[in-house]
Amino acid sequence: MRFLIVDDEKDVEMLFRQKLRKEIRNGDIELEFAFSGREALDFLRNHTPPNVMYIFSDINMPGMTGLELLDKVKAEFPQIEISMISAYGDSENYDRAIKSGAKGFFVKPIDFNSLKTEVRQIIEDAK
Repeated sequence: MRFLIVDDEKDVEMLFRQKLRKEIRNGDIELEFAFSGREALDFLRNHTPPNVMYIFSDINMPGMTGLELLDKVKAEFPQIEISMISAYGDSENYDRAIKSGAKGFFVKPIDFNSLKTEVRQIIEDAK
């Protein structure tokens, strides 16, 4: 199963690859990375049909925010589920994300045990 991680901080790629290395090594997941909302949309639009099953996106990014990306993905690719990631656990971002169709919400620093639990559940649900 292929996941797309969207975050303007490039060090997130190394962190996700390190924390999910067992799942990657076992062939359970593949990770793709985009460093802006625009780059994420370009990636999805250039793969017909999109080969990403799930997106984890930061909310606070320059240009297109993660919440704007969420709205666009839900409109164009409703089959792709999204969880939002934010440095701020405020209820306003949480409420907007969930109302806009986000499946989950994680606060930085990410609890990778919780994220792995969600990833395992996503894989199980896809079977």
